[in-house]
Amino acid sequence: MMGTHRCQLCGGDVDKGTTTFTVDYGAGLIVLRNVPAQVCTLCGESWIDDHTAAKLEKIVQEAKDKHCQLEIIDIAA
Repeated sequence: MMGTHRCQLCGGDVDKGTTTFTVDYGAGLIVLRNVPAQVCTLCGESWIDDHTAAKLEKIVQEAKDKHCQLEIIDIAA
């Protein structure tokens, strides 16, 4: 998605913003808030870049390792 400023789904404008990323892994739920993303101003669809996705994977694995049933993390904090 990087490099384009049009939504691939609806054709709306895409700008920098944040999104909420949720993982339901069966034994628990992990909610990551204020995740940097490219967000469509028309339909709200969001895209996360590879660097951010790798960071999210690490955070999710750490929460799983703690056997959390519910973990809510604010990425901006």
